[in-house]
Amino acid sequence: MLHTETPNSEHPDLDLYATAELLDAFVADQRRAVDAVQAATPQLEAAVEAALPRLRAGGRLLYAGAGTSGRLGVLDSVELPPTFSWPRERAVAVLAGGRGAMFEAVEGAEDSTPLGAADIAALEPGPNDVLIGIAASGSTPYVLGALAAGRAAGALTIGIANNPGSEVALEAEIGIVLDTGPEVISGSTRLKAGTAQKIALNTLSSALMVRLHKVYGNLMVDLKATNAKLRRRALALTVRATGASEPQAAEMLAQCDQHVKTAVVAIRLGVSVEAARAKLAASEGSVRGALE
Repeated sequence: MLHTETPNSEHPDLDLYATAELLDAFVADQRRAVDAVQAATPQLEAAVEAALPRLRAGGRLLYAGAGTSGRLGVLDSVELPPTFSWPRERAVAVLAGGRGAMFEAVEGAEDSTPLGAADIAALEPGPNDVLIGIAASGSTPYVLGALAAGRAAGALTIGIANNPGSEVALEAEIGIVLDTGPEVISGSTRLKAGTAQKIALNTLSSALMVRLHKVYGNLMVDLKATNAKLRRRALALTVRATGASEPQAAEMLAQCDQHVKTAVVAIRLGVSVEAARAKLAASEGSVRGALE
């Protein structure tokens, strides 16, 4: 039996627990998700290093999954553009059952290998693309079909699963196993298996964005300031990175379309917005490189 499906021997009488004891069981079990991701850091490192040259060459991050795993892939893809100004067309997720499955389960969609292959093939993947297939069981046909289509097109394939020896991890070029073991509610992989997947996806994509110069120090200087909250954040980041006053930072941000990177370089070097943009372009978008 799969680790994720094995009945949890620690909580056979879960339905008899008092509320406080029940909550403690769920929270304590979630801590194992962090341990599982920590154990997989060598594979995550390999994934980052293999993906970097492809993304630098203009490739895309593609995600494929079903149910909770697929929704976590969608979540990771949609958060990259506002957080790191990553182009939307370069973070694309497919979900078994289509867009509607994000909000309502589409039963049976995950059982089709051809559907997974067709959804990825429709994106016309190429050698610079990076496909991340996610499945807690590691045997979801939809994800296996997607990985096969990506591999056939020459894309880098990364498989994330929660069971050792699973097909999703073995069929991908880089397999990442997050061995979270039995769930408190047996078989409910929306619990710590899902938590581990979320941590792994967050870690993988965030590490990629740092290596792609979307961060200066530990400041998210390439965000898209598309609402009031993010404009306030852009202002605070600019002040922190430059030591400028808020009025000075606000004036510079207004001149460069609220782009924090440009404002930081312009203020720190005392140059025009155009000159700051040129320096960033010459340093492949690295604020540190532009300042040096």
